[in-house]
Amino acid sequence: MRKSFLLFMKRPTTWVGIITALMFQVIFSVIWMTGYDGVTDNTARLKLAIVNEDAQFGVQITDGLVDSLPFNMQLTDDLAAAKASLEERSIHMIVHIPSDFSARAADGQHKAVLNYYMNESNPTMTKSVMSSAAAQITEKINSQAVAIGIQQQLVGQPFNMAAEQAFLTAGALSQRVTSEVHSSNIVLGMNNQMVPMMLVLASYVGAMIMGMNLEQSAMALRGTVSRWHGFAVRAAINFAASIVIALVGSSLIAALGGQIEQGFYKLWLFQSLFLLTFMFVSQTFLYILGIGGMLINIIMLSLQLVSSGAMVPRELMSDFYINLGDYLPATYAVDGLMSLLFGGPSIGTDIGKLAIIVVIAVAISMLSISWKKNSVPRLQTAAHIHSNNK
Repeated sequence: MRKSFLLFMKRPTTWVGIITALMFQVIFSVIWMTGYDGVTDNTARLKLAIVNEDAQFGVQITDGLVDSLPFNMQLTDDLAAAKASLEERSIHMIVHIPSDFSARAADGQHKAVLNYYMNESNPTMTKSVMSSAAAQITEKINSQAVAIGIQQQLVGQPFNMAAEQAFLTAGALSQRVTSEVHSSNIVLGMNNQMVPMMLVLASYVGAMIMGMNLEQSAMALRGTVSRWHGFAVRAAINFAASIVIALVGSSLIAALGGQIEQGFYKLWLFQSLFLLTFMFVSQTFLYILGIGGMLINIIMLSLQLVSSGAMVPRELMSDFYINLGDYLPATYAVDGLMSLLFGGPSIGTDIGKLAIIVVIAVAISMLSISWKKNSVPRLQTAAHIHSNNK
């Protein structure tokens, strides 16, 4: 047993495995602890629009909400424009105060209604925060309406109000304001909500492991296959594999009852694109650093999971991670997936960004191959001169 243990420990691959497991702990701990630090303190970055159509009590409500809510408040009188911004995910909730709000709040026979509009095609935390805010807003405004109602009901009343009349008055004043929540792009279950993160995680991990094995194959064939032929073959494998693998992934989501609002074929093609992007990006570090590039890929995996907005709204993160996410492919993969799966704006921008990242990754990989190819003759020439001098 001791001899077997020593034989294992003498193998470099054993130490590589141990160090890799250790680095996963270090990298994920550092990135996730710093990435999510202060998230709950950054709610002021979430955008909430108030559409006020009531010229009386609505003005007081608007002023009170702007002063008291810990959000980035935007005032507008155009409900249609606000809904368009909500669909584009540029705002996170709309509070709509209808034109008859004051009249209903003052009338003991009817209840005033506040309308809330939410877009569920967002990270889960967005819906949770906005739903909580809507409940607090309704409660706060209801208290104000009740106070006004009490004043209106009791003015002119005798001091010794009859018990029956007091009971009826109290009932009428107990709740003057109710809420109606209008959700768009509804997500059907937690399993569907987790699909964007799952696809990004599975795609990048699969891409980096595939790249590692292709790099090992290239090292084994180094004396047989030229660098440029090897690059061409690996690129062809990437293109073919991305289409087939994405087909399997999209088919499984559809077969298991997944929500696909914009159609299966769009999901398949888009997954093929971001999977291809992940393959080229992860292999870029291998072209530059060899197998050592896997360490960079582990860092890239963690950075993208944190900064992509798959779990937590990007607006709640520090500026460092927001700006970093703008340059990483997972950000656009998640954004496009939310639109394709749950509904939302066009994914044209996401496709364009991913295409740019692919081009940059290919260009860097080709430069790395060119540099390494040119460096070999120089080393050989230097060695030849040194041997001749002897």
